[in-house]
Amino acid sequence: KCLAAGEDLSRASCRELWTILLGRSALREPVQIEAELDRHWDRLHQGLSYYKPPSSSSAAKVKDNKDVAQPLKEFGLRISKLLNLDEQQSVQILQCYLQEDYRGTRDSLKVVLKDERQSLALLLKIADYYYEERMCLLRCVLLLLTYFQDERHPYSAEYSNSVTKLEKDLVSCYQAQFESLFKAEAPTWETHGNLMTERQVSRWFLQCLREQSLLLEIIFLYYAYFEMSPSDLLSFTKMFKEQGFGLRQTNRHLVDKSMDALVDRIGYLSSLILVEGMDIDFLHKCALEDCTEQHQFSCAADVIKEMDQLLLTFGDIPHHGPVLLAWVLLRHTLRPDETNPVVRRIGNTALQLGVFQYLSTMLKGLGQKCAYAAFSHPISRSLSSSLSIEHALLSCLFQTDGVATQCSHLIDAACEVLSAPSLAEVFWEMPNMGLGMILDSAVGMFPHQIGPLLQLLTALLSNKSTVKKVYNFLDKMSFYTQVYKHKPNDVISKDDETLWRRQTQKLLYPLGTGQTNLWMPQGVLGQVMIGGEQTYVVRWDYSYSSWTLFTCEVEMLLHVVSTADVLAHCARVKPILDLVHKIISTDWTVSDCLLPLTSRIYMLLQRLTSVINPPVDVIASCVNCLSVLAARMPGKVRLRSGPNALFFSAGMKAGNYGNLLVQIEQPRGEYAVTIAFLRLLTTLVKGQLGSTQNKGLIPCVLLVLKEMLPTYHKWRYNTYGVRERIGCLILELIHAILNLSPEGEDQGSTPTLQSLCIYSLANTEAGQAVVNIMGVGVDTIDVVLAAQPSSCGAEGPGQILIQTVKLAFSVTNNVIRLKPPSDAASPLEQALTQHGGHGSNLIAVLAKYIYHKHDPALPRLAIQLLKRLATVAPMSVYACLGSDAAAIRDAFLTRLQSKTEDMRIKVMILEFLTVAVETQPGLIELFLNLEVKDGSEGSKEFLLGEWSCLHVVLDLIDSKQQGKYWCPPLLHRAALAFLLALWQDRRDSAISVLRAKERFWENLTTPLFGTLTPPSDTTEPCVLETCAFVMKIIGLEIYYVVSGSLEQSLKDGLQKFSNARRYEYWSQYVKALVCHVAAMEEEGVCYFAETQMLISAWRMLLILATGHSEVMQLTDDSTKLKLFMDVLDGTQAALTTPTSVPCLRLGSMMATLLLILLKQWRRSAPDILSPLSLILESVLQADQQLMERTKAKVFSALISVLQIQGLNGGDISQLPQLLLSVCETVKDEALALIDSTRHMSQAGDAAEDEDSMETDSPRGPQKDQRDGVCVLALHLAKELCRTDEDGEHWVLVMRKVPVLPSVLSAMELSLRSKNNLYFTEAALHLLLTLARTPQGAAAVAGAGVIQTICLPLLSVYEVSSNGASQSFSRKAQDSACWPGVYRLCMSLMESLLKTLRYNFVNEALDFVGVHQERILQCLNAVRTVQSLSCLDEADHTVGFLLQLSSFCKEWQFHLPKLLRDVQVNLCYLCQTCTYLLHSKKMLHHYLQAKNGEALPPGPLARTQRPQQTKEAAVAAAGGAGGGEREEAEQKALLAVQCSLLKILSKTLATLQHFTPDCCQILLDQCMDLAEYRTLFVLSFTTPAFDPDVAPSFGTLLATINVALGMLSEMEKKKEPASLSIASLASSLLMFTMENCFYVLISQAVRCLKDAAILPRDKQRLKQELSSELSTLLSSLSRHFRRGSPSSPAGGLLPSSQSKPATPGSKAAPEGQEPFIQLVQAFVRLVQR
Repeated sequence: KCLAAGEDLSRASCRELWTILLGRSALREPVQIEAELDRHWDRLHQGLSYYKPPSSSSAAKVKDNKDVAQPLKEFGLRISKLLNLDEQQSVQILQCYLQEDYRGTRDSLKVVLKDERQSLALLLKIADYYYEERMCLLRCVLLLLTYFQDERHPYSAEYSNSVTKLEKDLVSCYQAQFESLFKAEAPTWETHGNLMTERQVSRWFLQCLREQSLLLEIIFLYYAYFEMSPSDLLSFTKMFKEQGFGLRQTNRHLVDKSMDALVDRIGYLSSLILVEGMDIDFLHKCALEDCTEQHQFSCAADVIKEMDQLLLTFGDIPHHGPVLLAWVLLRHTLRPDETNPVVRRIGNTALQLGVFQYLSTMLKGLGQKCAYAAFSHPISRSLSSSLSIEHALLSCLFQTDGVATQCSHLIDAACEVLSAPSLAEVFWEMPNMGLGMILDSAVGMFPHQIGPLLQLLTALLSNKSTVKKVYNFLDKMSFYTQVYKHKPNDVISKDDETLWRRQTQKLLYPLGTGQTNLWMPQGVLGQVMIGGEQTYVVRWDYSYSSWTLFTCEVEMLLHVVSTADVLAHCARVKPILDLVHKIISTDWTVSDCLLPLTSRIYMLLQRLTSVINPPVDVIASCVNCLSVLAARMPGKVRLRSGPNALFFSAGMKAGNYGNLLVQIEQPRGEYAVTIAFLRLLTTLVKGQLGSTQNKGLIPCVLLVLKEMLPTYHKWRYNTYGVRERIGCLILELIHAILNLSPEGEDQGSTPTLQSLCIYSLANTEAGQAVVNIMGVGVDTIDVVLAAQPSSCGAEGPGQILIQTVKLAFSVTNNVIRLKPPSDAASPLEQALTQHGGHGSNLIAVLAKYIYHKHDPALPRLAIQLLKRLATVAPMSVYACLGSDAAAIRDAFLTRLQSKTEDMRIKVMILEFLTVAVETQPGLIELFLNLEVKDGSEGSKEFLLGEWSCLHVVLDLIDSKQQGKYWCPPLLHRAALAFLLALWQDRRDSAISVLRAKERFWENLTTPLFGTLTPPSDTTEPCVLETCAFVMKIIGLEIYYVVSGSLEQSLKDGLQKFSNARRYEYWSQYVKALVCHVAAMEEEGVCYFAETQMLISAWRMLLILATGHSEVMQLTDDSTKLKLFMDVLDGTQAALTTPTSVPCLRLGSMMATLLLILLKQWRRSAPDILSPLSLILESVLQADQQLMERTKAKVFSALISVLQIQGLNGGDISQLPQLLLSVCETVKDEALALIDSTRHMSQAGDAAEDEDSMETDSPRGPQKDQRDGVCVLALHLAKELCRTDEDGEHWVLVMRKVPVLPSVLSAMELSLRSKNNLYFTEAALHLLLTLARTPQGAAAVAGAGVIQTICLPLLSVYEVSSNGASQSFSRKAQDSACWPGVYRLCMSLMESLLKTLRYNFVNEALDFVGVHQERILQCLNAVRTVQSLSCLDEADHTVGFLLQLSSFCKEWQFHLPKLLRDVQVNLCYLCQTCTYLLHSKKMLHHYLQAKNGEALPPGPLARTQRPQQTKEAAVAAAGGAGGGEREEAEQKALLAVQCSLLKILSKTLATLQHFTPDCCQILLDQCMDLAEYRTLFVLSFTTPAFDPDVAPSFGTLLATINVALGMLSEMEKKKEPASLSIASLASSLLMFTMENCFYVLISQAVRCLKDAAILPRDKQRLKQELSSELSTLLSSLSRHFRRGSPSSPAGGLLPSSQSKPATPGSKAAPEGQEPFIQLVQAFVRLVQR
């Protein structure tokens, strides 16, 4: 290993401490901060002397250290040489660098250390790192001193404790360090090795200056809070004098231009330390209370004397000025009566040094907005105290003429001072002191000179109370100063010309009548102060409001705008605008009073921008004011309307701003208007003004996107940092637009601001500009940060650059997120994902932001963008990273493992990896870092590599870590989300490693055993997600892994889960969650997504439990019942108050679960009809579109409940209400279906193509689906009608609600257009159910069912002329199809005829007449197609004909030809069935040939007919192996035989009606034989499979033989598996034989009585029948002796005639079967 392990103190870097103290780490609690300060106390106390020079003992210790690898030791010694640093500390610095900043892998490090060139580069990087460490150490101390007395700071108490400990020898220690740095000799290559080149020396010296500056800052801050003794002041003064206030550096030959600012800073701080040491603040307080003797200098006469002598030598450099001034102040205040020539000399020197100008320069140079907020506070405090008396002092000491020149500098300095917080308030408390005098002198020249007074007053505005004071101050002015070159005529004066008096009243501004103006009344006195060169300065004693004066000034500017005076007037108006801006931004409530001014800003802008050479600074001030107005009342700031023409018409640069930018600002390189304009736009966008305003903003935003963003970096700039600021402002604007909520934008025909931005960024150069900003890269940012002075704080160029890059990330992320989906990648996406040359592509640049340490948000946003790109872009991140991939992986994992790293970065890294699992296989393999274990051949076993992200993830889910500061709930959640992604993506290698980890399942399931706060008090919604992820992982594991192979620890966990009654707990909790969402619907629940996720996971777990109850330990019925009732309660809560979409969503999820549990746990499901009916009622009242799916689920659940109840029996109290609700729904849905079907057919006949994809058709919500609301409602209605057998309820409901007419209309339309198959099927099932009872049949017939079905049904099938085979589908008979609809219609006719008898004969005959071709084809088709669906149709057809055959006479009367055709076809059908049943092999061959070798595949169907399940079983076995296939074929054969037998039995039963009644023909001699046709020819050959051979008596005898044969065959087999089939078949066989004998006897007697038949033939008939029937009888009697089932004739196929069959039984004696007696009687008759 390269690195030594162990997180001891020496390894913690100063930068880490700095990050922690700033609150940017995971350690945020005050206790943790205190602990860190204690740990590093020694380091803070020693300061830079913590870093020791090299020593032999230290080198020896390094040599003996076994924990450090040899190459590192050697390299550590090289570092020690270069940096002149202790060897042990050098090794520590190296280790810290490798831990924090090294950008390679451990393997690459070995190479670097061996390679000379690479190791030199590494050395220099480590030198930079070491310098940064030293700076961070000083910054930490500075931070403590800045905030230890600031009560608003969260850690002030901890800082204060630390400062108290450090206080004692802090200054002496740090002063010594400062002196040693000042005197340090520059390193050379002789002393520090040959790496110490000139450049390195310069770098060393820059560092030296920075450290001096920071040390002085620390000393200054220390003395801002603690008193300096006079002797210390003396020693500091001597030291600074000797050093020339930083100018006489030992190495001053090394100072270059770039270091000037630092040298100046050292001078400023030296000067400030001395001023602070004089304690002017306390002096001021003493002077006020008249107790100057309390000041420490009052009794230090010798020090004062020495200081006097010392300060007399000052005066050669500007830094001396403040010191001299402060000393004069001190001396004068302590001894006001004494006039000392020394003090006077010192004061004059100070003034000659331009002290006030120096003060304002110094304050600007030190940066008032310093990051150390309090830094400016003590400076300003001491300065304000000094300034407050200095003005008075100077006046009395050195007369006015000396000060006059200093006045403007004095005001500048005063304004800089006042910009410090709270000082303005101090001033207003004592307005007559110090600064008050400066204010008085400014008032004295007002309004002749507007600037000075307004500059001061603007500085005095700091909060709302000061605003009122400034407003009132200006509102009540009592002097009006004017300057005259000559004495005017309308005044009279005293002799000495010191007092003037006005003779007439005077208008002060030459404005038109009716406009605001000021009148100076007659008789006003004015005091004359004569200036030089014969000018008169007159101060009139005249009271007025300056606000009126300001309005006049603005009006004047509007008047003179196109004259030569415009610039002079602009100079007067600009301070007014600046004051207004500051007032309204500080206290909005005053804005009404300023309306005369603010309302003129628009006009001013319009006039000023149209001038040839516009005054840019005034325009910028105007726009700044507009920004504040816009923030407060956006609607009032108009962009295109009204007189304001600053903002352009839609042309590119048509607007005046565009011209301003190109013609004035760009050539000058000053961009005040641009900055103001961008701020205004951003303010307006954030105000979200609705569509009209946004349309006005479009041209402005277009200008920014097209003209500014792509080119701003090429413009000319005079000031460093402005370019970055403009870039930042542009991106802030775009960011604000992309974050507009869609409601704020009106979706009209014009593009919205947002869509405009998205389009521009995705497709134009604007996007490339943003890409370029993101491509700045981490190195550039580090360079900029390193170059900026430490005091820049939040406004430094580095911070602005970081902010700009962060905004670019955010903007790009939002553009990709919001961009409308398209097939082609946009230019932006191409730019983001293109592979550049060596490491130059953007993906690699983004990934490398992980190395940035200053602002944790930067790497976080970069990773967020990477996450988005990994999801949407078709590219490999791994490939983009190239050779840096492993190093970047290490950096990611280092930050992920760090205990102090900001939690949000860790969460983002895990989220990125979670996305990568699915979309970035290469990258995730790199991060999983699995190594193959050397095992036996073939079996792969994996181990975790050293750099695997799973180490961290396992740590995070460890139950012992939970609740620790480095594993907050959000991070735990992110770790589990990552694990879930592995399971969802089936990453088996990683999963196998995880499963094998000990305690993995125990740690994983820990969250499920916790107790959550009740839903109403949930503060950490991510805990819900955490539990949801765990449930999902367990669910996936159980689902994918065979129950036998589950890990034992998981089984134990599930057992524990069950034993701890967690099923009940979670069920209860989920119910509570749903109820909470339902209760909170008005306010909405802030954590709805998490709630939904948890409920979804719980639902998945329960659904799994229904199928894996053993594994999941959910077998107890009482528990199931509890869970079931909770689900029901939850569903009811969510759906019975449905107003909000979230509620309905949850309700829908719960309804699905309810439905599944109901179907799976039928046995333990309680009676839930009443709650379900309540749910149904409220669901039917809710918004239909939202509820479509939910309604279907509720209907489905009701159907299940009714079916369960039907099995158990029992009455239903809710029936009437349910029927009413359902019938209403059926009616509405049917009517909607009619509309949508009509709409479809009108929309274009393209839809006629049956196979067209119906997804795109405009059917709205009315799609015909098997599980659609309409279909399920029909099925539910069917179940309800079945339950209500006697019809007492449904009759009433159907009278009330026109269900049948609407259903029949929809059905007719559907049949005609051959649409809505599922609806038609369901409707027919409902009608069938109704048709079974007399009332129902009457209602159905009365509603006009025959008109609905008869003719429209023709369009359902095509009748083919060339034989039947292709018109009969070979589809598996369960899948819904139109032939199935035809079969159902046939059943319906049969049922209606059976129930209504004569009342329905005419309709039935109409039906037969219309569909005769299909009927005859169907009877014929059995010979050619033996698919179950074809046989089923034949079965239905024969069943219908059987019912119709009871009405032979009517049929004969209406359709004689059809009757004859049907009779013939039935005889042929009888022949076909007999043949196929007789010849099994032939049938088998037919089945194989016709069904294309394979068996018909079909989905497992609803079990409605017995043979369907058989076929489904066949289909399921279709693809199986040989043995199984044979068995499947046997089953298929059996199913077909069964069908043929049913058809045969019904055919013979029908033929029985077409042949004379046996008894009648035997007994009635005068019967009319012509009424009955001969059906069978006189022939006794075996039936042939040939349509040319007519059916004969041989056919009938063969039928009896086949039936007998099958009976005896069944007797032999008696397989238990098919007993039910056997008994059914045997009774069918008996029925077939009975009817066959009956038809045979009837037809034989008819032949014997027919005179047309020759006697020879009759004789032959007798002989043949006699012998055949005798044989059959003996076989039969043998069969009956063994015992045989009776014929089911009466029960199975009821007919209008009484059947000659009575129930037989095994015990019945031979010959007792009535039909056998009949046959015997006939045989005796024939033999006679």
